[in-house]
Amino acid sequence: MTPGDDVHPIPISAVTEWADEADVVIAGYGVAGAAAAVEAARAGADVLVLERTSAWGGAAAMAGGFIYLGGGTALQKACGFEDSPENMAAFLNAAMGPGADEHRIADYCAGSVAHFDWLVGCGVPFKAEFFGEPGWEPIGDQGLMYSGGENAYPFNTIAEPAPRGHIPQMQNKKQGESSAGFMLMKGLVDTATAAGTRSLYDVRVQSLIVESDGRVAGIRARRYGTVVDIRARRGVILATGSFAYNAGMVTRYTPRIAGRPAASVEQHDGQGIRMAQALGADLAHMDATEVALFIDPQQLVRGILVNERGQRYVAEDTYPGRVGQLTLYHQNNTAYLIIDGDAQEEAIASLTPRLMLRPPTWVADTVADLEAEIGLPPNSLRATVDAYNEGASRGEDPLLHKKAQWLNPIKSPVGAIDLRDSTGGFTLGGLHTSLDAEVLHVSGEPIPGLFAAGRSAAGLAAWGYASGVSLGDGSFYGRRAGRAAAIG
Repeated sequence: MTPGDDVHPIPISAVTEWADEADVVIAGYGVAGAAAAVEAARAGADVLVLERTSAWGGAAAMAGGFIYLGGGTALQKACGFEDSPENMAAFLNAAMGPGADEHRIADYCAGSVAHFDWLVGCGVPFKAEFFGEPGWEPIGDQGLMYSGGENAYPFNTIAEPAPRGHIPQMQNKKQGESSAGFMLMKGLVDTATAAGTRSLYDVRVQSLIVESDGRVAGIRARRYGTVVDIRARRGVILATGSFAYNAGMVTRYTPRIAGRPAASVEQHDGQGIRMAQALGADLAHMDATEVALFIDPQQLVRGILVNERGQRYVAEDTYPGRVGQLTLYHQNNTAYLIIDGDAQEEAIASLTPRLMLRPPTWVADTVADLEAEIGLPPNSLRATVDAYNEGASRGEDPLLHKKAQWLNPIKSPVGAIDLRDSTGGFTLGGLHTSLDAEVLHVSGEPIPGLFAAGRSAAGLAAWGYASGVSLGDGSFYGRRAGRAAAIG
């Protein structure tokens, strides 16, 4: 058995020596762990963070930095947008997919404005500028953009569109330095350190230490190959990330993304989830995933996406994560982007980081020739393009309701970009927690002394997503975990 395989809880009677101790012990120094550290320290607790790598940051420090916030934040108002908690909740209830927790969504939306103010108070910078182009992230250091398809069908018929992707202002982006995710983490870690938080690096957590009555009293870990037991006088917070890099768990719970992890780091091996499971912790949304389609949104909106039957299945101007999920789970992971030469040139000249611009796989003089080149059923693509062009000539998309600004008839010569197997994703499920970030036993009762936040826990997203939800609910409920653990 290799270190980390045995996650059975350790009775406190088996501990012979404490290597360290604190009121609150946090496993993981990503966004959830950092937010928890700030709040626990501000509540007067002695806080110790255990981090597996040699530096703070986790997946958050390498992320695009989106934090999904709304309800009328100061940044939204500065950029000229109106929003309300109720409007935000209406969107999230639809966009987070079947099984999403309406009570959690309402809770998050009600506290969203205050959470933005809290982040600013922690030194996280935001530039009051809106980026309105399609894209995975802004081309510059703009602080606000649409990040979940709020302004696309069907969501623009359910709630008033408002951009809620809040992006910390990055520095020297052209040089690839100080990303938005890094700037978010730097503000939180600096604040936690100033509040008195201590940290230990190169620590791999292994098991929870429990008292005879079942209360969590600490963590057994390994540091440089040595077993260390660390006592938590008031509470333990698990903020160790998802299980996207645990092949066994992925095969069991989310087999469709096996072998294609994205937007995750190898430290996301499900260890914290397994440690809590060994105490009887309940799980939620374990089969849910976010799926990206690796294509530049500036190309996507200018073409039409068709499946293996030559048919369109999603509006091309919606959130690319929604497109990826529909492609993987409902279209046999098969998609082709049909785009003509003018549209391709426009995409290349647009405001885009050009990280995912793709050249055509096939080019043909006519749609009929392209259909044959791809190997689509006879007349299928021709019928789709004819119907699309007829509606586009009138500025309408009666089938999927793409916005009029992107409706241009597809001309010849025409190309197709092969997007088969161009998806990748990360897991969304985790420990079932209360709104105070308490880890819940399968009985429904909280496990005393144990809390979780971030991708170790099941958050807002079920079978839907918007960029910024992970950093948003991770930091939001990380704060809750910190406050609750500090009380003990």
